[in-house]
Amino acid sequence: MRALMLALTLALTQAGGPGLATAAVLQVTPGASINAAIARAQAGDTLLIAAGTYNEHLLIDKPLTLQGQGHPAISGQRQGDTIRITAPDVTLTGLIVRDSGADLTAQNAGITILPGAHRVHISACQLVANLFGIWLQGVDDARLTNNIITGRRDLQSAQRGNGIQVYDTRGVRVIGNEISTTRDGIYVDVSRDAEFRHNRIHHVRYGTHYMNTNHSTWEDNEVYLNRAGLALMEVRSLTVRRNIAWGNTDHGIMLRTIQDSVIEDNVVAGNDRGFFVYDAEYNILRGNLVINNRTGVHLSAGSSNNEVDGNDFIGNQEQVRFVASRDVEWGKRQGNYWSNYNGWDQNADGQGDVPYEANDLVDRLNWQYPLLKMLSASPALQTLRFAARQFPLLRAPSVVDRHPRMRPISQNWKKWNDIAPRIAPH
Repeated sequence: MRALMLALTLALTQAGGPGLATAAVLQVTPGASINAAIARAQAGDTLLIAAGTYNEHLLIDKPLTLQGQGHPAISGQRQGDTIRITAPDVTLTGLIVRDSGADLTAQNAGITILPGAHRVHISACQLVANLFGIWLQGVDDARLTNNIITGRRDLQSAQRGNGIQVYDTRGVRVIGNEISTTRDGIYVDVSRDAEFRHNRIHHVRYGTHYMNTNHSTWEDNEVYLNRAGLALMEVRSLTVRRNIAWGNTDHGIMLRTIQDSVIEDNVVAGNDRGFFVYDAEYNILRGNLVINNRTGVHLSAGSSNNEVDGNDFIGNQEQVRFVASRDVEWGKRQGNYWSNYNGWDQNADGQGDVPYEANDLVDRLNWQYPLLKMLSASPALQTLRFAARQFPLLRAPSVVDRHPRMRPISQNWKKWNDIAPRIAPH
């Protein structure tokens, strides 16, 4: 009986019987073909790829793990996609993937993940000198973690691809990646339930170009020395928390056509515009440190019905740029801190006794007629500013904080007060 059971077990194993087959580990060494090993492998196998350079384009059409030993390099030799994945449950780890083609029409990439390749996991890989780094389309539950992506430094920004391109996905997690010298760091469109955490993105056009992707989270990312930081557009129900955007030559964080979202505990420092808020409604902005930007918040296109409270606005050359037909009230619960507030706190409750108004008639004239800035110190403009504050008929609509805080909420704002002036764009 025992011999019969052993024979039956062996037969089921060889036939791939359910729950009994054991995944194989295949070794690939320099001079051998990774594609040939893929062809021999069975679903669920692991390919251990030894250090070296492999000049071939890979097609992974079955669930496999490709694990690099000593960072082997797979080169597409400047043609097509270096790696294409069409099967679900594929894992790539510890590889250098480089030298894709440069055809923007064909969207050449270091790693292209095609529709249906669900649950792909790319981790601890280096993607170097590709047009697009990772192209991800039509998949669920993908994970892109702890990769380093650098683009084509020899191409102009408009001729490069994006570091990570995410399209038509659900449940993607992009965590712990570093991206530089691509067109946009992370480009996301028509997706949902995504998570972007602990990524560092620098020296690109937009740190992120993010559209039409709802119910998602941006936490603990750092975007710096780009043309623009986080651009969040045509979205709703986002959580944007504890991100740092500094030294970007346009905006730190753009909130454009966004609703029902929470933007909290972010640092925007030394950018041209800290926040650019356009057509944004029913959002909560709280606990943000907006420091030493040329403009702290550029508010436009009817952006109202937002709860803006408990933020620190420190040392911005222009705290808020706002042109509208009526006031917008911020700080209804606890008040915001404004470093240029000139009021007083007679009852020592920590809040100012007179309202803070972010701009006046002279500010508005300066925006409409930029040449007036040449006369900003003139007695005539100073007199006009004084008169406008005394006579309500001359008053311009403004962002109004009726009970501004007398002290900053942030405990570490001085750190950014020291750093931001050295990095502010000119």
